[in-house]
Amino acid sequence: MQGSLGEKIGQGVFADVHAWAPGQVVKLSRPGIPQWVVRHEAQMTRAVFAAGGPAPEVLGEVTLDGRFGIVLPRFDGPTLTQATRTGAITREQAGEILATLCRAVHKTRPPPDALSLREAMDARLRFGGSVLPERITTGVLALIEHLAPDDVLCHSDLHPGNVIMTAQGPRLIDWLGAARAPAAYEIAQCHVLIAELARNMPTIRSGPRSIRFCRRSMRGWPA
Repeated sequence: MQGSLGEKIGQGVFADVHAWAPGQVVKLSRPGIPQWVVRHEAQMTRAVFAAGGPAPEVLGEVTLDGRFGIVLPRFDGPTLTQATRTGAITREQAGEILATLCRAVHKTRPPPDALSLREAMDARLRFGGSVLPERITTGVLALIEHLAPDDVLCHSDLHPGNVIMTAQGPRLIDWLGAARAPAAYEIAQCHVLIAELARNMPTIRSGPRSIRFCRRSMRGWPA
């Protein structure tokens, strides 16, 4: 696909994000990360976008020096984390934005090839290697078996750092973990992620308050 690798503008555990072409970025798998990881993200992002969900459009796929990449629209603006830290967005507004995005995800029909919660968790635990003792990983998977059947699409990584505040409105990125799961799983995951973000970044004091407002905003919503 036409474009050239530009400056690195972001990075995560699995991929680096570089400028690519005007209005575009390329998300490249990091060295040592299996290509299937970012390929799966491309597949999920494309499927959710096609279903009308709040995912970016996949503009193309490339391979550079053995690294697989997804070409995506470039979203200019601060993350919701940054906007909250500077005071451009209040804590209550941050919670409402997260709740609205969460609801939009849950209203989207899950792609037929989306992993179930158990499949997704099993993949995460196996990818993590021996970080957790086997008795714990086995116990986690056993507990999932007792949950209600998977019923909605979940983003599974919904937190302020994955929301970009563009001039056109909030945009939700990073769809690698998209899966079929109970809606309560998304809420619990979001709670943990925001609490961890607030704990690890002392300048951000909005964690607990944003969580409470997010939960209030979603109260009464059907799954």
